[in-house]
Amino acid sequence: SGIATPIPSDAPPSVQATSSARRQIRAIHKFRQFPTIDYAARVSHFDPQSDYRDFRGFFVLFWISLAIMIITTMIKNIEEMGAPFVISQWSLFTENLWELAASDLLMAASAMLSLPLHKLYMNSKGILRWSKGGMLVQSLFQVAWLAYWVSWPFVRTWTWTAQVFFTLHLLSLFMKMHSYSFYNGHLAETRRRLSDLDKPEGKSKVPARRYPSSHTPISALSPTSPSKQDDADLQRQNSDLSQLREDLAFQLTSNSGRVTYPQNVTINNFIDFLFCPTLCYELEYPRTEGTRYMELFWKTLAVFGCIFLLTVTSEEFIIPVLADSATRMNAPNIPFTQLALILAETISRLLFPFMVTFLLVFLVIFEYILGAFAEITCFADRHFYADWWNSCDWLEFSREWNIPVHHFFRRHVYSASRGHMSRPVATVITFFISALLHELVMGCITKKLRGYGFCAMMLQMPLVMIQRSKYIRGRTLLNNVLFWISMILGLSVMCALYVLV
Repeated sequence: SGIATPIPSDAPPSVQATSSARRQIRAIHKFRQFPTIDYAARVSHFDPQSDYRDFRGFFVLFWISLAIMIITTMIKNIEEMGAPFVISQWSLFTENLWELAASDLLMAASAMLSLPLHKLYMNSKGILRWSKGGMLVQSLFQVAWLAYWVSWPFVRTWTWTAQVFFTLHLLSLFMKMHSYSFYNGHLAETRRRLSDLDKPEGKSKVPARRYPSSHTPISALSPTSPSKQDDADLQRQNSDLSQLREDLAFQLTSNSGRVTYPQNVTINNFIDFLFCPTLCYELEYPRTEGTRYMELFWKTLAVFGCIFLLTVTSEEFIIPVLADSATRMNAPNIPFTQLALILAETISRLLFPFMVTFLLVFLVIFEYILGAFAEITCFADRHFYADWWNSCDWLEFSREWNIPVHHFFRRHVYSASRGHMSRPVATVITFFISALLHELVMGCITKKLRGYGFCAMMLQMPLVMIQRSKYIRGRTLLNNVLFWISMILGLSVMCALYVLV
């Protein structure tokens, strides 16, 4: 009604003050013609200095854009061919399916030979001890295993889709096998050394080190180490026998204290590690309380949905372009300049389709497949990627877009190399091995060993040096633009070169 409730004359001062304030505010708004706008010093959401980080709406827009693309494609196909989808690649997913499944099962079973081999290294007191001949035997086994299974798709008449799946699973199993063997090998030597200290006379008192290598003792590194002495007493504590025993025992126990080596050396533990969405072995992983079956259902559905979108994208926007370009380039007596023009046109027409393909491949692997296996195994750490889309150079991208692989290379390649060589050399070796694996994947997919993927990977290092030079370093927007241009252009160039050249 706009009439205030009367306030008793004997009301407390606080009530009277509140009533007076309300009357004054109502009086001000009664005679105000326009509403008040509160201006302040603020930046926009897209400003680099903004703290706003929630851009989920663009993720939704991405899927809506793909839905529009599919609907548009359906309408065009109905008009031209009388069917919403005419996909020639469906047979690629079913051809040799049972042979692929049997080969994959045998490959996984052969990787499990690492378990009995490790028990052999663990119990051996002679040449097969891990620090003596065990590491060499395991390395030779891994080399033979990798060589055999890499050659297997080349002698079979599989489709490229089967080879993509088999090769990626092959590499992930190889990294898991390596991590399992070398980490447990380190623990076997640690346990043996701890047992030897029961009779410490003549035994080594060198401080315990972290795996894979470190020049700093455990007691100086670990925040949960039993050592609580001041820095001045650190050297004395490191040489103390009881402190050494505690450091060694600390390495043999998981972070939660529930698992101690060799309790983990079991068939169930190895199978669990094979299914966990990680490439680096640990005694124990953080776990969720249980599997969310509806979440598992949606992620599984999303996997097949992304595969469908990838199939439609390649069928409508990639294969026709490559087929047309191949026909034109194979024409007789075509001049070199015309070939170059056809290749450039092909690359330009593939830019957008391959950008969509890359984003879908990223989502299907790191969000949905790894997420589904995390639900199955109750694996709690779902941080499979960071905000790689904001990368300013390729080194940052390599750290953030594939965190499981980054962790593996940091632990088993870079850190293992740092114990014997300088940081730049270790970085070059890490990039070199990564480039070889990328070339291997492309070779298995196309059955062509051209070296394009290897060269593209190695070119990332000089690009990183340029982007981190004093002239460009710190220019976040420019570096991010350069990253995206090189990413989109590189994907299209790689495809055109491997297929057409």
